[in-house]
Amino acid sequence: MTDALKRLSEEGVAIWLDDLSRKRITSGNLAELIDQQHVVGVTTNPTIFQKAISQGDGYDQQVTDLAARKVTVEEAIRMITTADVRDAADILRPVFDATGGKDGRVSIEVDPRLAHNTKATVAEAKQLAWLVDRPNTLIKIPATKAGLPAITETIGLGISVNVTLIFSLERYRAVMDAYLSGLEKAKERGLDLSLIHSVASFFVSRVDTEIDKRLDGIGTDEAKALRGKAAVANARLAYQAYEEVFSSDRWQALESAGANKQRPLWASTGVKDPAYPDTLYVTELVAPNTVNTMPEATLEATEDHGEISGDTIAGTYDQARADLDALEKLGISYDDVVQVLEDEGVEKFEASWNDLLKSTQAELERLAPSEG
Repeated sequence: MTDALKRLSEEGVAIWLDDLSRKRITSGNLAELIDQQHVVGVTTNPTIFQKAISQGDGYDQQVTDLAARKVTVEEAIRMITTADVRDAADILRPVFDATGGKDGRVSIEVDPRLAHNTKATVAEAKQLAWLVDRPNTLIKIPATKAGLPAITETIGLGISVNVTLIFSLERYRAVMDAYLSGLEKAKERGLDLSLIHSVASFFVSRVDTEIDKRLDGIGTDEAKALRGKAAVANARLAYQAYEEVFSSDRWQALESAGANKQRPLWASTGVKDPAYPDTLYVTELVAPNTVNTMPEATLEATEDHGEISGDTIAGTYDQARADLDALEKLGISYDDVVQVLEDEGVEKFEASWNDLLKSTQAELERLAPSEG
């Protein structure tokens, strides 16, 4: 077996697992992935927690205790999810220490129902950072218009952030700007910039899913030839934007004050179309100082048969731009696609959060002690 994951790490790609559950923590599986499969971080989202809590009995004891205290379902969810994130952060602490805080991180998301409320998002980010109380946590904030000032304010308070749900190049530039503004605020407040870290989660597979659907609707040979190209092209152009912003004079002034670059993170890397290689969004997005957060199936596929052949982003920008331009010529609006994806992304996480509320409420009721 080729050690593709090791090669990926050596190319400067941090491998993070896009999953977490109490069973993964208590069984030793997470520690094993860190030890044997080069995993150096974990991301979570409402969908992941909803799935974890509704399966198995790993949460029964804690839910029983919460039910006895008659806590609200919202408080129960926060107690359950922050406990998992805290335990995962402790398991990853040696990686955090060894990488000077760059990796060994666990992400937890603000309540997605707050995605369009700046003040509430900042308040929630502060609360989550306090509740988890581990230096290797990242608070996930969606890159909605209301999310941008929340990112600036949260970074300005010295809280490390994973910006999520980025689909468009224009929004990604706004996210990097929000990060730099936050660092400038933190600097004014006299905070140690070297302790603040951030990643920008640029979503990949969903771009192909939406655009391929539109290409299939057109149905011409020209349209079919563009299937499966948009997501990789979009991500590669995001990396070009990252290189530009993090070589600017504005950035260099912050870097000389100890600031860390906000790394691009490739999210939604599980391939949805069986016509494509199941490692497509890993092997085609290899570049230094990036993160790839993978569902376990993608991690295993990459380990089994991923072909890592060095940097696959350098030198691709002209072709990537040509691929996106070709879509516009066919009448597929990039701006429309990315707006649809952002709206859907927020809706999906809200729906998962509501499912999480329902399944947790059902567990609280099932495990509530009889009176007396």
